[in-house]
Amino acid sequence: MLGAFLKKIVRAVAVLLVTSFATFMLMYGNGPGIARSVLGVRASAADVHQKMIELGLDRPLLTQYGDWLKGVVTGDLGDSFFTGQSVASTLTTRVPVTLTLIVLTLVLTAVLSVLLGVTAAVRGGWTDRIVQFLTVLGSAVPGFIVAIGLALAFAVSVRLFPATGYVSPDVSPTGWLKSVTLPVLALLVGSVANSASQFRGTVMDTLSQDFVRTLRARGISESRIIFRHVLRNAGGPGLTALNLQTIALIGGAIFIEQVFALPGLGDLSNTSAQQGDVPVVMGVVLVVIVIVLVVNLLGDLANAALNPKARTR
Repeated sequence: MLGAFLKKIVRAVAVLLVTSFATFMLMYGNGPGIARSVLGVRASAADVHQKMIELGLDRPLLTQYGDWLKGVVTGDLGDSFFTGQSVASTLTTRVPVTLTLIVLTLVLTAVLSVLLGVTAAVRGGWTDRIVQFLTVLGSAVPGFIVAIGLALAFAVSVRLFPATGYVSPDVSPTGWLKSVTLPVLALLVGSVANSASQFRGTVMDTLSQDFVRTLRARGISESRIIFRHVLRNAGGPGLTALNLQTIALIGGAIFIEQVFALPGLGDLSNTSAQQGDVPVVMGVVLVVIVIVLVVNLLGDLANAALNPKARTR
């Protein structure tokens, strides 16, 4: 178990290094372009060259990446080319907003997907058809359309929730809950639709297995079979679907934050990418990679707890 866990850690670190280096080459590969973006299009060649030296962009790319990687280890991600503010301090205020949306959506997705998937697979009939229809509909409608519809219905017409803005839980727990409700719901529709369909399929496959027929023949109650045996065997593919859903949630959160004007990574990445603020963009990319790797690692650990065969992989 420990050896398998260490292998997963090594793989995660390798993925982090490869992905961050590839992104670094793409972002920092054009030193003159970055310097001119900071100075403006009318800057002279001499000024551009001087700015490159000032920003350290004239050094070999591997040297720049090595220095950036050392900064990551020590918590120093550099400073913004435009504001001069520390990238780490900027991310400190932005990451909690996006992370709140992702974590809440993932937790609710796991609960609702299991409930809907198991209900559709066990009951069948019209219940199954309704769940399938809702999952197809939820998958087909883009998240930003759902977000706009929710804002019009519950923020403009009824005014139960704020249409824009974010309230920190330290300021007002109630205000915080209201400010994240609509964004989470907008992300939840597509997330549950995709995951519930996956859970339904895996539960139906598990119910058709021979060991389930044997348990029923022994007189074990249906509820015990479902909760103690079927869900345990169907949990692995379901967790894999949730892991993949994390990537989609991060991308979706960027658009949803724009709709509800939330000060998260979406707004930061959009602004910094338009400006060409490379250190900030690299900071956002690093955070996204870490979130995906952590969620996948936790998913693998949960899968190993459910399925002993997965512990040695």
